[in-house]
Amino acid sequence: MSAAVVRDTNLAAVPLRLDHLRKDLKRNEGDYLSWKNFRSHADRTHIAKSLGGLRWLRTVSVVACKRHLDPSGMNESQMYLYQLRFLLERLSWLAKSQGEQLTYTLAHIRRFKLEDLREYEHKLQSLDTSIDWHFIDARGGRIDQPQRLQPLQLADLVTSATAAAFNPDRYGNTEQSYLRHLSGRIYRGNGSGAVEKYGLKMHPWTQTTKAAYPWIATL
Repeated sequence: MSAAVVRDTNLAAVPLRLDHLRKDLKRNEGDYLSWKNFRSHADRTHIAKSLGGLRWLRTVSVVACKRHLDPSGMNESQMYLYQLRFLLERLSWLAKSQGEQLTYTLAHIRRFKLEDLREYEHKLQSLDTSIDWHFIDARGGRIDQPQRLQPLQLADLVTSATAAAFNPDRYGNTEQSYLRHLSGRIYRGNGSGAVEKYGLKMHPWTQTTKAAYPWIATL
């Protein structure tokens, strides 16, 4: 799960940047940009490099290391919400560091409704978490379709570029280069913090997973 974080004052730049990508990738004006529709390594590399050059963009990602989790622990729905908790923690830290309030929109997924999000937000507010609710819009998050809301297309590209570093293809290969192109945009706390403590949350983050992904420390 990844977030593409943009200040309100820079939101107008999102559709312009995506339009540039459409032209570069020989797509029509207004086409829905989704990573899965670009199969070539060259196209995906160009996307990752383009996003990596956006100084007004910050990314926050949460990666569930499913091969290292207790298989009896959580179902897919519970895993999604647990990732959302970690994501909101880090987004609130980022907003606090800038002295700003964060609003967030989730891309719609099947069988997850706005009332489910409100219920989970209320549950989180009753728990002892590291979410700083003072810096998150009290109205709560929203849910929308990437086809309608272009910033969600930006988030889709960030999510997929990040996922490629962890999810093996049908031959068992992963591709770290896309995430490396994005590394300059990853939230790092005060600017020099380790990415796994801020903008690239891994869970579980144990000795086993640290050994499985030693390259994270080089981002």
